[in-house]
Amino acid sequence: QVQLVESGGGLVQAGDSLRLSCAASGLTLSGYAMAWFRQAPGKEREFVSAINWTGNNAAYADSVKGRFTISRDNAKHTVWLQMNSLKPADTAVYYCAAGFSGLGAYDYEYNYWGQGTQVTVSS
Repeated sequence: QVQLVESGGGLVQAGDSLRLSCAASGLTLSGYAMAWFRQAPGKEREFVSAINWTGNNAAYADSVKGRFTISRDNAKHTVWLQMNSLKPADTAVYYCAAGFSGLGAYDYEYNYWGQGTQVTVSS
């Protein structure tokens, strides 16, 4: 079975940093784009970042560009999201996702999802 497991979330103060990890199993990573989405309570899921595992291309939402960095290591079956200069607006459950095409910014483009990891940024 395909499984994506996120980790690394936590409670931090504004300006702090966190690194999220997504461990993937049950699929060939080189054939999938990987992405991070987030969802705050009462809000829709929104795109954060995506990376093409084969081409090493990345995309970012405007709200996180310059602060977040996505990276991957296919041999380790892992994708990361480095989050710097965190602010309260970043508070959400962060989800890892896998899809057939690269750099998509829409949730319907992704077929597999993790269960999420909570990131809370206080003032």
